Amino acid sequence: MESQQGHSQAEEVISAIFAAIGSSDISDIQIRSGSLIYCHTQKGLEIVTALGEMAPSLVMDVFRFLYVRQEKEDFSSDVPEPQTRINIEDRLLNDKVIDFSCEGFSLPDGRVLGRMRVQTHLSSNGPGITCRLLKDEINDLGSLGIAPDTVRALQEFMKRRQGFGLVTGQTNSGKSTTLAAILDWLRQHYPRHIVTVEDPIEYRYSRFVATDETDTPPLPAPGFVTQQEVGKHVETYQQGLRDALRKAPHVILIGEIRDRETMETAIEAAQTGHVVISTLHTNGAVKTLSRILEFFPQEQHASVLSRLSEILMFILSQGLIPTEDGRVLNYEFLQNNSSAVRSGIAAYDGAANSLEDAIRQSGNIQWDSNLRNLLNSGKISHQAFQMNRMNDEEEGEILFVPDKANR
Repeated sequence: MESQQGHSQAEEVISAIFAAIGSSDISDIQIRSGSLIYCHTQKGLEIVTALGEMAPSLVMDVFRFLYVRQEKEDFSSDVPEPQTRINIEDRLLNDKVIDFSCEGFSLPDGRVLGRMRVQTHLSSNGPGITCRLLKDEINDLGSLGIAPDTVRALQEFMKRRQGFGLVTGQTNSGKSTTLAAILDWLRQHYPRHIVTVEDPIEYRYSRFVATDETDTPPLPAPGFVTQQEVGKHVETYQQGLRDALRKAPHVILIGEIRDRETMETAIEAAQTGHVVISTLHTNGAVKTLSRILEFFPQEQHASVLSRLSEILMFILSQGLIPTEDGRVLNYEFLQNNSSAVRSGIAAYDGAANSLEDAIRQSGNIQWDSNLRNLLNSGKISHQAFQMNRMNDEEEGEILFVPDKANR
């Protein structure tokens, strides 16, 4: 009876969150013991005051409610089900952090929620929960705010037989959305076997070609995707990447590169006839190269840079800037398509001058330059421009600042 009551209260909490925020596009929900609930939306952080401060016992009820809705695999009924009654309180105390993905469900008011990525953790006030809402729909690559020339360059790179590409940025910068759009475009247009290793699986790819026709039977896509989740299908990113090489893939997505071994294997895979794409939590092409070098001892830096100058295809570093009308994408794009860029990568020593000079070449896009374009077109305010500049020293003058940008 107590369990059912806790389940009901937890469901009411989730329902109340969406009722309070309304139609805003929630990306993350932050539930903390002894605190109000905060939601990340297109407008920034919004507070759910209607529920008041969350008691630790209610936070645990929400945790249990979500935990029992973990995504289950559709295996044969002959396989015995795992033990379902597990003391998750003891597990949380032992492990300190529990990550899992949660199935979608219907709320009492009829609203249907999609899948969630959930992290439950301990803090000084008690248990806390962060829920990332996962979208089922994959955006078209051309609708993300990336310039058409950059989109075409990304598509050309993905058609190659081998190479290494990185989409970088901080948390909530849209990296997963961009990667999903790239892979979804590729599977619909080219015969490629794409293997993904993710933590967790954020987007699910269809087996068919997208079409506006409703009366015609679905057309199988020329490419297909094999998706694996760390902790569920493979133990680690490293194991997933090693196993992926035995699946005869053309393209491999690694959700995130977290250690030297995974970076080394990714570079080797790109050198031996695969297209490998992944993410790093870095801002800009220069800092991305610095982060890659941090994985390796100093005596290997020259060798790593030499290899990267040959197999690196692109670095797309992006961020989402909050505005009154939602979030706007800004990005830096370095494509390795000239001898100047290859030389800049090979000669990079931390001073960054040669690489920054290469970024200024035609076809590449600098973060601050693109940010200035957003300002001059009225898409962001001058305050947002100042807060999101990558370089301390501003170069040149702002040619035009429309009224909207000064509001």
